[in-house]
Amino acid sequence: MQIQSDPKNRIREAAAEIGFDAVGFADANLPDAIRDRFTRFLELARHGTMGWLENRAEQRVHPNGLWPDARSVIMLGMNYGPDTDPMRALEAKSNGVISVYARNRDYHDVVKKRLKRLARQVVEEHGCEVKVFVDTAPVMEKPIAARAGLGWQGKHTNLVSRRHGSWLFLGAIFTTLSLTPDEAERDHCGSCRNCLEVCPTSAFPAPYQLDARRCISYLTIEHPGPVPQEFRKAMGNRIYGCDDCLAVCPWNKFAAEAREAAFHARDELRTPTLEDLAALDDAAFRKLFSGSPVKRTGRNRFVRNVLIAIGNSGDAALVPRAEALLEDESPIVRGAAIWALSRLSPDRAARARNSLASCETDKGVIAEWSAAGD
Repeated sequence: MQIQSDPKNRIREAAAEIGFDAVGFADANLPDAIRDRFTRFLELARHGTMGWLENRAEQRVHPNGLWPDARSVIMLGMNYGPDTDPMRALEAKSNGVISVYARNRDYHDVVKKRLKRLARQVVEEHGCEVKVFVDTAPVMEKPIAARAGLGWQGKHTNLVSRRHGSWLFLGAIFTTLSLTPDEAERDHCGSCRNCLEVCPTSAFPAPYQLDARRCISYLTIEHPGPVPQEFRKAMGNRIYGCDDCLAVCPWNKFAAEAREAAFHARDELRTPTLEDLAALDDAAFRKLFSGSPVKRTGRNRFVRNVLIAIGNSGDAALVPRAEALLEDESPIVRGAAIWALSRLSPDRAARARNSLASCETDKGVIAEWSAAGD
């Protein structure tokens, strides 16, 4: 094989052949401003219960700390653009809304497979060492992607691309190969505040700042206990993640539907009914979400989210389903069932509270899920 004089040209060609939609190159370091912003985020405890962000913070803000021999980072992106506007699904209150990225295969598996293939080729052609990362290591993919020219971090802190809008999965190849960095992408948000103003829970204290503790994606995926009362109604029928701040970005007008079939929504996960989802036991949950990122939340946390959506649905036909879950083995599910009933049938909710109150272990459940104003 004839190797071109500039390794970057060949790497770009190979990345496109393998199925990546974006590629850029950056130094294996980050400026102090990125470190300071991340440190402040942790000091304010805006990461909530995501302790891993704090545990390896020093490596996260210094790519060389993760791998001292790394000289360059090859940043890759795969487009996962949806075929419909994600905001439309919010109108069907008796159906659940799963974030676009989680409606089919787990992107970690898909992207990592492609990264390894490209990495092997880079090693074979250039005799260097490599390490690949997809969102599971202490790597700040978004700032590095911005430095590599793939896009910029918008006011919602997510990466925005002029070509792909909000819809890019990111992966990184750290290498000992010395590559000339690409020009960093500049910020093109201008005066737009769409992403900030659409957030149902006001999770952005200021432009370019996120308080994860208020974010619906965090609350439905990472938060382990009862969802705080102030956020339950705002969750609407979002049962796994939230795309609102991504979906309203004007740059999506240039985005295209994902060409990777593994990122196309499975029919059963587009707008599944809350009634069907609430009926899932652990085995059925694992079967439905096999190979999906949803699986890692576990059945109990997921059904908790479904019950909150049931409470927000205004659909009295879902009362029997919520009542059935008052007998569930999981305290968090029983508590969420009480809250759902309090919204759809206050009398039945009161009877349920009285019944569960006779059980000492459920007194705490009732207190956590019952509050004035619900």
